[in-house]
Formats: sequence, C-alpha cells, structure tokens
Amino acid sequence: MSFLDIDNLEIDLGEFVVRVDELHLSRGDYLVIIGPTGSGKSIFLETIMGFFEPISGTISLDGADLTTLPPEERDVSIVYQDHCLFPHMTVEENIAYGLRKQTEMKENIHRQVHEIAAMMGIDHVLNRYPGTLSGGELQRASIARAIIVNPRLLLMDEPFSALDQRTKISLRKLIADIRDNFETTVIHVTHDLDDIWWLSNKVAVMNHGKIIQMGKKEEVINKPSPYFVADFLGANILEGTVKGQVNGLTSVNVNSNIFRTVDCGEGSVILSIRPENIMIAADPFMASAQNIFKGTVEDIIETSRIVYVNLRIGDIVLTSAVTPGAVTELGIRTGEEFQVLIKATNVRIIGEKNKNG
Repeated sequence: MSFLDIDNLEIDLGEFVVRVDELHLSRGDYLVIIGPTGSGKSIFLETIMGFFEPISGTISLDGADLTTLPPEERDVSIVYQDHCLFPHMTVEENIAYGLRKQTEMKENIHRQVHEIAAMMGIDHVLNRYPGTLSGGELQRASIARAIIVNPRLLLMDEPFSALDQRTKISLRKLIADIRDNFETTVIHVTHDLDDIWWLSNKVAVMNHGKIIQMGKKEEVINKPSPYFVADFLGANILEGTVKGQVNGLTSVNVNSNIFRTVDCGEGSVILSIRPENIMIAADPFMASAQNIFKGTVEDIIETSRIVYVNLRIGDIVLTSAVTPGAVTELGIRTGEEFQVLIKATNVRIIGEKNKNG
C-alpha cells in the first residue's frame, strides 16, 4: 500500500466522465498533472478534496478510506489560482482560519501564523485585507493558509497561472522549500511545463478524463508515449522506417535522413526528440553525438528565457531550444547553415506508426 492509493475511480458529471484506473503516490512525492484544457484535471483534484462524489472506486490516504468523507474530515488542503481568501478578513485571520478548527489556544495560533507568514515573506501584511495585496502576496497567503494545518496531502490547481514570470519563479522556490522541509505530498495541476522541471518527481498526463501516461519525471519527459503526450510536451515528432541495427544502435530512415537511437524497433516507427537535446554548432567538430546533420535556420522564436530555432534538414524541420547567449555567440540568423548534433540516447522510439493511440 502506498501513501495515496486511488483505484478504479469514476466521476460522472453527465456531460463529462473522469476515469482513473489507478494512481499511487509515496509520502513526499510531488506529482504534477498536465493536459489540455477540459481534460478533467481540476475535477479529479476536487474529487480527491471531496467536492465531487465518485460513482465508483476508492481514495485511500495513509491507510484511511477517504472516499465518502466530507472535505473537512480528509486532512487535505487545496490552493486555487484565484486564492479564494475571505475579503472581510485580514491576512492573519485568513491564514488562521483552518487552524482555529484544530485548536482554541490563541497564543499557539498567533505564534504559528506569524512563523508561517515569516517563512512565506508576508509577515509585514498580516494586518491588511486581501483587496490591498499584490497577486504574489495573495497567493503566498493562500498557500500559508493551506499548509499551516499541516495537511497530509496538498492539492494545487493552477496556483501560479495568473502571476508574472518573476513572481512565479519566487513562488516555485518557496514551494520547493516547503516540499523539502515538510516532506509534504503534493498533487499540482498546471499548464506550465516549467512547474515540472522545478518541482515534480512524478508526472501524469490527462486527456479526455483519463490519465494516459504517468511515471517518474525523467521517464515521461524523455520517453513520452503515446504520440499525444510527446506532442503535448513539445517534442519533435518524426515518422520513419527502421533500417537495421549496428553496434547497439538502431538506424531509422526519416525522409532520407538516418537517425540513430539506442531504442529497438521494427518497421514504421515514431521518433521523439526534445528541443533542448538538439545541439547547434557553427563549425564541424569531433563530437560524441551519433547524429550529425547540416541544417539551415528557417525561423527564430524568442521567449523570455529560451530561444527556439527551427532548422531545416532536407525535407524535415527540427526545433532546437537554446539560450539567448548561444544565439549571440553562434551568430544564429535565418538562412544560415549550422551543424546539428543529437546523441543517440536522446532519439527515442515512442511507438509504431498508425498505432499511436
């Protein structure tokens, strides 16, 4: 038995059904659930919280069956995107709200609220009301209210989505500290793939009310399956034909380009390559990469921290993710030709063509 066990769970809302065959977490796991809008992520989270009653299945936490318990008896906390603080209460009163149900000792409540507020960096706003706070302060107060009761399970539903990039980074660091210091078990629903890199040790992908892949972060990111998961995670997807194996490497022909991978396969297959695993070099040089091509820059897409470079190699286009500094250093410009290098370990066979589910 794991710390959290969910088995054969089904939630029927009439127009939409969520079915989770199984989900098991150990104490201290941090699971990030991703998927397109409308895939059932929030419904699943709120069913664990006790806001929806499943028509079948069980939810067990630390050996206790929660399936039919009301939310207040589950020892589970939830943090939402819009913070949900009481506008007529001060920040201190909001944070203390759940704690008052556990103890009437005012001195203990006051001490715990001030301790957690200091840890969250909001001890200077305890006497203010939510309407006077910034977005980051509101979410810090919301998180403080959720964790002050020391829940056995913390649920977070898009907690950073309404925040600016700088505040997101600050709160991710804060949540990482909470995860490490309190060994809190967390399920975090998000659309932001950065939350996976910063926080999770496990990842689940939902679509149409079902978890279609779940595993350790490295497994899901590096070998996403089926096709939908790889595409949703932003991987380069290629279709090719296996030509044979030599020295432990499988050769796959993709539009007359040969890609070598450590994975085994036969016939027509689907390859997945992460953008960050595609290296760009200005000049030919000796490298351990088993896949070396010449590519012409077709497009350059800049974001706040990463630059995506689209490279044409014959009849295919690959997207590489590089830093702004690399773009400047290498002189990457549209129309220029560069060496494209990919290790065989980073070319993954994720399925057979036309059998991707």
